[in-house]
Amino acid sequence: MSQRVVVVGAGVVGLTSAVRLAEAGHRVDVVAAEPPQATTSAVAGALWGPWLVEPRERVLLWAAHTLKVLGELADHPSSGVRVATGVEVSRMSYDPPDWAGLLPDRTPCTSEEIPPGYSQGFRYSAPLADMPVHLDYLLTRLRAAGGTLTIQRLTSLDQASTDPRAVIVNCSGIGARQLVPDMTLFPVRGYHVVTTNPGLTDFLEADTEDPADLLAIYPHGDHVILGGTAEPEAWDRARDDAIAAAIVARCVRLEPRLAKATIIEHRVGLRPTRASIRVEAERSALGSLVIHNYGHSGAGVSLGWGCAEEVVSLVSAAGFWRPTKGGCV
Repeated sequence: MSQRVVVVGAGVVGLTSAVRLAEAGHRVDVVAAEPPQATTSAVAGALWGPWLVEPRERVLLWAAHTLKVLGELADHPSSGVRVATGVEVSRMSYDPPDWAGLLPDRTPCTSEEIPPGYSQGFRYSAPLADMPVHLDYLLTRLRAAGGTLTIQRLTSLDQASTDPRAVIVNCSGIGARQLVPDMTLFPVRGYHVVTTNPGLTDFLEADTEDPADLLAIYPHGDHVILGGTAEPEAWDRARDDAIAAAIVARCVRLEPRLAKATIIEHRVGLRPTRASIRVEAERSALGSLVIHNYGHSGAGVSLGWGCAEEVVSLVSAAGFWRPTKGGCV
């Protein structure tokens, strides 16, 4: 049954959900406070890997489906996705995350592949997305399926549609803190520095032993994204030259070729974080069906297509939601 659906939010989670819904035959309108290129998603690195998000059982299912879809998108240059190879290294031994089993070529690094000062590492291949390109691709695909995008700042989810028969899909990221409202949601600020590429092709992630200061190098053709930070409860999205200099210094120590790179851009975003990702349906005070899909922290790219698949299933099962004067039956 075709439904009228309003998706709130134009980050990767919102656009991915909107694309799947539109291509499933639903009439989809996206309403967002900011255009895709101004969202936190546009700031992401963005290497597949669902670190530190719950609930694990559902996360693994979402991650596996998303890994499959992103792998398929890598065959299309316009998607901004490629399957990249690289390493993650640590100064101490650790057990691989549970999702590592989804990567068939993940193997321990040889001693020659591990940088000085580090004791353990793994090499593997995974999808890596150039997010500004990828978001444009998703928006183009949405419009090709008949979907629309409207930039409008809402103060509540009830403002998303005046039609009580419409399904509202809440992919508002950190905005859900006010729109739901969900005060358990908090930002984890991520700061990335974009530089020219001195010839790097492999990604590199390193354990800094400091949860606030990350170390990651993500090559994207003519530019490289250097990360980063993970600062809980930090709301400021302004440029900070001191933070940027510290990020570059960390990355240069691990990859000296970056010393000759030129800084192109500073990217700052607020990862929408809560104890557990919320993907579920509920009835609004006005009787509309609301499907929540938010709280992905830094794993929106890694889980987006899997969560979108679940959203499509929830919308498809919404035929019994019929508006009445008192709500829905």
